[in-house]
Amino acid sequence: MKKMILASLLLNVFVLIPVCFSLMTNQPWAVDMLGAFTPARGFLLSLWGTILVVSIGLLFKREPMLVAPLFLLQIIYKLTTPFTVGSFTNPVVISNVAIALFHLITLSLIIRALQRTASSLHPAE
Repeated sequence: MKKMILASLLLNVFVLIPVCFSLMTNQPWAVDMLGAFTPARGFLLSLWGTILVVSIGLLFKREPMLVAPLFLLQIIYKLTTPFTVGSFTNPVVISNVAIALFHLITLSLIIRALQRTASSLHPAE
């Protein structure tokens, strides 16, 4: 579980650094995939920037109870993007779904570990 937490956080960092940089500097790929700058794209930068900062912080304190809400939030928003964007073939949507599935594996390992811990603390009577 701990290796998967680290892997999920590093995935966030390694994906979001270039993505946020590209949005801030209006790189051609960002315009092609996400459109010209609009308030909506600014919101997306704010969201992704927040996930980046939180992920970097959590690299130093990889407590399952702290990382689980981040991954849950990402899983939900990333798995809903095909429906909100209206496309299953957009490269950003495809990468979102792939990352969500990776985080889903990590989150399921966290939940299992927490359930085992809870069972050992409160054995059946």
